Amino acid sequence: MTSRLSLLLAGMLAFGASHAVAAAVAIPPEIAAAVADRSRPAADRARDAARKPAETLAFAGVKTGDKVLELAPGRGYYTRLLAKAVGPTGKVYALVPAPMAKIPGMMESINAVVQTNPNVYVLLVPDLATFVLPERCDFAWTSENYHDFSNRPDGAKPVNHQVFESLKPSGIFYVEDHNAKVGSPPEVTRTLHRIDVARARQELRNAGFWVQAETDHLRNSADAGDVPAHDPAVLGKTDRFGLKLRRP
Repeated sequence: MTSRLSLLLAGMLAFGASHAVAAAVAIPPEIAAAVADRSRPAADRARDAARKPAETLAFAGVKTGDKVLELAPGRGYYTRLLAKAVGPTGKVYALVPAPMAKIPGMMESINAVVQTNPNVYVLLVPDLATFVLPERCDFAWTSENYHDFSNRPDGAKPVNHQVFESLKPSGIFYVEDHNAKVGSPPEVTRTLHRIDVARARQELRNAGFWVQAETDHLRNSADAGDVPAHDPAVLGKTDRFGLKLRRP
């Protein structure tokens, strides 16, 4: 009875916090050092003002020694930061889906991260719904990709399930993406490369995650959410949401 009551109370607390906006958090020294690392490419450092990586990593709670699963790392902006933040006792498994690997220069960019970060392991996978890792992870991370998972013929459900199963109990899944207007139809994930945070939140809850916290430090009221995320007018400065989710 005690364990059942504890589980019920934990679920109620998680539900109650699901719409809570996290307050500003202190930046741990390992995260501050990762962002300040002068070996980071100049192109990455130029994006920091908009992406706010120190605040983002601190909100998500990445820490030294974590084993991190990063889905669709792109050219490695966050891969480098995650590798430095978790340190030599941690690992980053960067899962590159086959379609992403075909983008010119993509694999060269992510492989360059490995050359200077031996704790990064790049895994080329045919499908993000069927990948296999050598171990369960403490953390899963995806930035500005979740809307693409929804564009699969079977939607984001199988990817969310696979992430859930790849995390240790109490593991964290951080999801960041471009906001669509509230109540936007599902097809905006294809047309605008955005997603309504309410839809993402519900899909992740359906997968079994508890929404532990949300952050507004990536919000931008100047972006109305009605043009494609890659439109030059908003490129790099979209209105974005950040969800911190926990596997029970």
